[in-house]
Amino acid sequence: MKKTLFAILLFSNLIFSQINFDQYFESKTLRLDYFHTGNDTSDSYSFDDLIEEPYWGGSKTNLLDKFDYGKYKIIVKDVDSDKEIYSHSYSTLFSEWQTTDEAKLTTKSFSETIVMPYPKNNVVVEFYSRDKKNVLHKKFEYAVNPKSYFIKTERTLEYSSFEVMKSNESDKAVDIVIIPDGYKIDEMEKFKKDCEKFAEYLFNASPYKENKNKFNIWGVEAPSKESGTDIPAEDIWKNTIVNSQFYMFDLDRYLMTSDNKTLRDVASNAPYDQIFILVNTKKYGGGAIYNHYSVCVSDNNYSEYIFTHEFGHGFAGLGDEYYTSDVAYNEFYPLDVEPLDPNLTTLVNFDSKWKNMIDDKTPIPTPATKEFKNTVGVYEGGGYVSNGVYRPMQDCSMKSISVDNFCPVCKKAINQMIDFYSE
Repeated sequence: MKKTLFAILLFSNLIFSQINFDQYFESKTLRLDYFHTGNDTSDSYSFDDLIEEPYWGGSKTNLLDKFDYGKYKIIVKDVDSDKEIYSHSYSTLFSEWQTTDEAKLTTKSFSETIVMPYPKNNVVVEFYSRDKKNVLHKKFEYAVNPKSYFIKTERTLEYSSFEVMKSNESDKAVDIVIIPDGYKIDEMEKFKKDCEKFAEYLFNASPYKENKNKFNIWGVEAPSKESGTDIPAEDIWKNTIVNSQFYMFDLDRYLMTSDNKTLRDVASNAPYDQIFILVNTKKYGGGAIYNHYSVCVSDNNYSEYIFTHEFGHGFAGLGDEYYTSDVAYNEFYPLDVEPLDPNLTTLVNFDSKWKNMIDDKTPIPTPATKEFKNTVGVYEGGGYVSNGVYRPMQDCSMKSISVDNFCPVCKKAINQMIDFYSE
C-alpha cells in the first residue's frame, strides 16, 4: 500500500513539474480582461481586452494549479501540442453576487481579469465555472496569438512603485502589491508608513512570521483626488483611484470595489501574486476573495485583525468560520456539497479535508466543550450558518476577532500556498 501511495505521489509531482517555463513563456504578463454576465442560476463570458504588462510575479516552477479552491478555473493550452501549460483557480465578486437576493431579480455584468505568463506561441485559454455541486464546466475559450498587434502595450495608469520589503526574486517568493485608495498626493508618505505597519501586522502572525523570507511586498504611489472612500448609506461619495466602497451587496462593513480594470491597471506597476487594497479610513470594514483581491482599512482599532483575516481568504482560500454575523449570501455552502475551502466541511467528503489531523479518540462531530478546547476536531457552526457546516477548532482567526490565532488546519493551508509560490 505504501509503495502504491508513493508511486501516485511521485506521478502527481512529475505531472506538476513537467512544464518548462522558458520553453513556453516570457518573463512578463499577458492580461486578459473579460465580462462575466449572469444571474443566480446562469453565467456567460465575453471578451474585452488583451494587455501586455511588464512583470511576471508568479512561480516559474509551479505553473499548474494544485489546489482547485476557486469557483472558476482557467486552463491555458499550447495550440501546437494541445498541452496544458498553465492553470489557475480563483473566485470573483460576481461569484458572490450570484448568491444574493439581487441576482434572483436581474442580470448583471462584472469586469474580471485573468493573468498568465506571456506565451511565446499561440495558446487557447479555456474558462470553467462550477455548478452547485462544484463540478467544473467549460463555458468559454479564447485563442491568443501573442504576436498580435492588437495586444495593448500602453500603460494607462503608470505610477512609481517602491519596495516595502524584498526577500527574493519574484518567481521564488509570494509577491503582494499594496494599492492605496483614498490617499491624496500629499498623503503618500502616510501610505508608505501604513505599508510598513501592515507588513509588520502580517508577520506578527504564524505561519507568516516563520516564512518572512519567502515574501516580497510592494507599494504603488497612486494618489486619489479625495481622502477616504464611498459610504453610500450615508450619502458619502469620494473620488478615489480604485473606487472602493462600503455597503457592497448592501452589507455595511463589506468594503470592496467593482472597478476591476482600474485596479488591475494600478497593480501592473509592480510584480504581484496577490493584490491588497489599503483604504484610508477609520471605519471598520474590509473584504477579500480568493485570488481576486483583498481589502482592509488603514486606521481602525481592529486593522491588524482585518488585514490577516482577509488575507487568509484572498491568499489561501480559507472560508469564514463564524456564523453569528449578518451576510448578504443565500445558501453560500449547500449542505449536500463539500465546500472548496480547506478549513470548512459539510462531512460530505471529509476524507478530502483534515480528517488525518484528528486524533482517533476525538469524536466526529466534536462537542464544543472545555475538554476539546485546544483540540483539532469537527465543530458545528461555520460558513455563516450554525448547523451543517463544520470548522476545525473552537476558535481561530477565521472565526473571531483575534490576532495570531490561526488553527493548525488553516496554518497548513497557508504554508502549502506559500510553498507553491516560493518553490
